[in-house]
Amino acid sequence: MTGDEASEAGGHSDTRCGFVALVGAPNAGKSTLVNALVGAKVSIVSHKVQTTRVPVRGIAMVGASQLVFVDTPGIFAPRRRLDRAMVGAATSSAGDADVVVLLVDSVKGLDESVERLMGVLEPLKAPRVLALNKVDKIPKPRLFELASTFSARLAFERTFMISALSGSGVGDLRDWLATRIPLGPWHYPDDEISDATERATAAEITREKIYTYLHEELPYQTTVETTGWEEKKDGSVRIEQIVFVERESQRRIVLGEGGSAIKKISMTSRKELAKLFERPVHLFLHVQVREGWGDDPERYREMGLEFPKA
Repeated sequence: MTGDEASEAGGHSDTRCGFVALVGAPNAGKSTLVNALVGAKVSIVSHKVQTTRVPVRGIAMVGASQLVFVDTPGIFAPRRRLDRAMVGAATSSAGDADVVVLLVDSVKGLDESVERLMGVLEPLKAPRVLALNKVDKIPKPRLFELASTFSARLAFERTFMISALSGSGVGDLRDWLATRIPLGPWHYPDDEISDATERATAAEITREKIYTYLHEELPYQTTVETTGWEEKKDGSVRIEQIVFVERESQRRIVLGEGGSAIKKISMTSRKELAKLFERPVHLFLHVQVREGWGDDPERYREMGLEFPKA
């Protein structure tokens, strides 16, 4: 979208637009929260840690305010090159945001992962908000104790107690953020909910289904690329994707006995994509072994990540 188009979409003096980075430890519930804030699925959700690899932008309108939520990869102690790229993307997104929301799993509290996050957030100049998640799982006295502990360690403008899964408290957080972002024209049309391309979204949905069915057996170093996209005359779309794994044993897991696993993954992904894109989808999945793809710069470019040199 050009600057002129953005001005036309929301260029009045009373409009607001800002980027809100959601940061947290792996599995804190960031993807669930961004979907709840947007009111639609824009980020994949999995029980597997470190599912989000690149910052995902979800867009929500609250009156004259356009909130651009950035679902960042979980910040953790990186061990591999892919880990370093993910953590680098998350840290960069937090540094560029207008407001930063620290999402904490209230059940886990102030553990080692969150301690590391506090160190990352401390030098940032953007306003910080604390969101204690999964509040329905612990007693209220414990919640208030947690809020006091965090406030004593780092300055937060506000503290919200929420359940991203049920939606409790999410509206209050969204409404407050809408008043805190800067005045300015909207960056996106008011009916847009994400800046991700359809090809990228399709790849992420399939990756989610792989984790749903195989997360116990399969390492998270599995990636999906959309390699073919053909618009058909009947309004449907033909999508071809490659699932990259690192070893032949992993390829057999993804395929399943007699192709049972890949058929289930393909069917559930196709159904969700058809609903998401509001048209019939013909999905064709191929599984390839690419040893050491985690050290291949081309794979990082496909995912939208910077390739760490070392």
